[in-house]
Amino acid sequence: MSTRHKESVKRSYSSLDALNAAIVQCRQCPRLVAYREEVARTKRRAFREQTYWGRPVPGWGDPKAWLWVVGLAPAAHGGNRTGRVFTGDRSGDFLYAALYRAGMANQPVSRSISDGLQLSGVYISAAVRCAPPQNKPLPVEFDTCRYYLYAELALLRDVQVICALGKVAFDSILRVLGDAVTQISSPRPVFGHARMVAIGPYHLVASYHPSQRNTQTGLLTPAMMDQALALAKEAHVR
Repeated sequence: MSTRHKESVKRSYSSLDALNAAIVQCRQCPRLVAYREEVARTKRRAFREQTYWGRPVPGWGDPKAWLWVVGLAPAAHGGNRTGRVFTGDRSGDFLYAALYRAGMANQPVSRSISDGLQLSGVYISAAVRCAPPQNKPLPVEFDTCRYYLYAELALLRDVQVICALGKVAFDSILRVLGDAVTQISSPRPVFGHARMVAIGPYHLVASYHPSQRNTQTGLLTPAMMDQALALAKEAHVR
């Protein structure tokens, strides 16, 4: 990442809308740009008639959120197709159903960016904003996208609790909080489902990622996802 781009990303954005406009235009990672655009051209057969988003996927939700949910990256035929994170794939079906049960979403499904879904008290984004090959971003791609997490943290002024979906997102948020908020104490917090740690003014809740592999094998069940969200609610000071 160039020094010029670092400074432009790190500067204070006037709003989440301004930040998201910058995210959507980002082309800093050549491998991710090539992959997301190739997927958008070739498409999956089931979505052949649809126009894919094919760009970085910004965060979305309630700008006054107390809970910030951070995943890994958009799915190639989910967020990279629909333009909204955790939308149009089974991970999203699982997550939004849980948010609905918790009273933080007005409906349990997320099919498209215009499906009427609304979030209350929640903002959702990802550690990396472009769909990566084999769902595995490179370290340099995490580093590049991390500046967007810093900006979101600064703009989400009402956030008290952060829920990291998966160890990779957990590690990314620890890095952001360690750089932007306070030095992470030793021993370093260890990832584990429904574990919570206080870092500065925030509570960080860890959850297994709602990937199809995790939910189909029973590593993450609806009850376990509910448990993580209930823990986040307990840490929320109204």
